[in-house]
Amino acid sequence: MVIPCDKCPLRKQPLFVPFTETELAFMLTFKTGELTVDAGTTVLMEGANSPLLFTVLSGMGTRYTTLENGRRQVINFLFPGDFIGLQGPLMGEMKHSVEASTPMVLCTFRRNDLWNLFRTSPDRAYDLTWISAVEEHFLGETIATLGQRDAAQRIAWAFLRIEKRLRAVGLGRSGANDGMVPLPFRQADLADALGLSLVHTNKTLSRLRAERAAQWSDGVLNVLDREGLAAIAMAEPDAEQKRPIL
Repeated sequence: MVIPCDKCPLRKQPLFVPFTETELAFMLTFKTGELTVDAGTTVLMEGANSPLLFTVLSGMGTRYTTLENGRRQVINFLFPGDFIGLQGPLMGEMKHSVEASTPMVLCTFRRNDLWNLFRTSPDRAYDLTWISAVEEHFLGETIATLGQRDAAQRIAWAFLRIEKRLRAVGLGRSGANDGMVPLPFRQADLADALGLSLVHTNKTLSRLRAERAAQWSDGVLNVLDREGLAAIAMAEPDAEQKRPIL
């Protein structure tokens, strides 16, 4: 059963800016349906131009590009609330692929309706621009991390960002285990995204576990000491900034 935008469970989460009545009315017509995919499904293919755009309603995915030698380079990870597919209509084709890392439910929008958004709903169009700017900022942070942080600092930074984001969409636990969030990716994917070897990543994860800063096993990340992890990452454990959702 398709969930209408006025019943969307993500809208209740503290990460997202509430819709105005006008924005909600637009979204009720903009969303065309939902797509449910299994883990391992390619949602968008590099070089293709999908007729659909998506918002992740549930589940997690991986953005990656394929290098000339055939190897896969992970760009980043996808979480509930992320908007995907914008490259297609704006650049003619997708410059990366998207794969479901877990079963996913995706809200679907027709690509051709994107231009109606700019014509008839400027507030929503601004939100889309904001989302794109945040994506650009995140990629800039990632580049700085790859260039200036060592292995422990990179992984600590990534864990802080991921745990904060997942708690903000309601995937964290409460009470004594409030640092626990699902993280169902492979160590190889994290290593790839952070420019590390798998061996170095494994050793660094062991170090963070021994220092009681963070532990990642069996698809669950447990941030044991946010302040300590932030000190390792050379970052501040601040709250996630509110953002719009499409």
